[in-house]
Amino acid sequence: MAGNAILLDKAAALAKRMHLSQISPAKQEEFNTLLVYTEKGLQIQLKHDRKSRRPVTLHVDFLSESLNYRRQHGGGIKQALARAVGIKPGIRPTIFDATAGLGKDSFLLASLGCRVTMIERSPILAALLQDGLERAAASHDLDKNIINNLTLVLDDAISYMNSDNKNTKPDTVYLDPMYPHSKKSALNKQEMRIIREFVGDDTDGDKLLQVAMNYAQKRVVVKRPKGAQLLTSTSPSHVIKMKNSRYDVYML
Repeated sequence: MAGNAILLDKAAALAKRMHLSQISPAKQEEFNTLLVYTEKGLQIQLKHDRKSRRPVTLHVDFLSESLNYRRQHGGGIKQALARAVGIKPGIRPTIFDATAGLGKDSFLLASLGCRVTMIERSPILAALLQDGLERAAASHDLDKNIINNLTLVLDDAISYMNSDNKNTKPDTVYLDPMYPHSKKSALNKQEMRIIREFVGDDTDGDKLLQVAMNYAQKRVVVKRPKGAQLLTSTSPSHVIKMKNSRYDVYML
């Protein structure tokens, strides 16, 4: 753990809240997986990744160059993601991202003017998301309206949607469940392998879709790998295809 007193205080508070053990820097070498506060933010650190056998870190960075480039040059409301969720000139649907993960798609949708609720069932990933939101909110290089458009909820999406009795349902529910294991799958990327370790496989994807279709007001969007089977036997209203993936859109 870095010697910065603020980071140490954050680490202590997080460890208490999540019932984790806080260790000294001298003992870090004894563990392969650590949750660490650094100057760059909260990180998952793996001393040895199972596949590459190299050190790996994972954190949420809404200020990254790659995400900033995609936000500015990704095609705006004409890009596939925006068209899939129902963004049109003058129309910004409310979005419920039921599988938030690292929050990249939610952030991009918020940057386009949508109000997005991110729900994540993994306490570890939710902690990374919260840290990313706080650092982005403190930045002078980012429009504060983007972060104001984002709301984070730690919960199971199915339970949340089944128990939510609010009158204001989201226009669109967005699902990006874990891709199935495949040699060509995007899950071979290091960050996706780490996420799988903490979240596991989305074996309830079909049920998630069914609940989402009862929860959304206008549409449900499912992101799938190119060539992957549908989540259920129900065919989508239309499909938006990309090079390596697609959006199955279910209009309600």
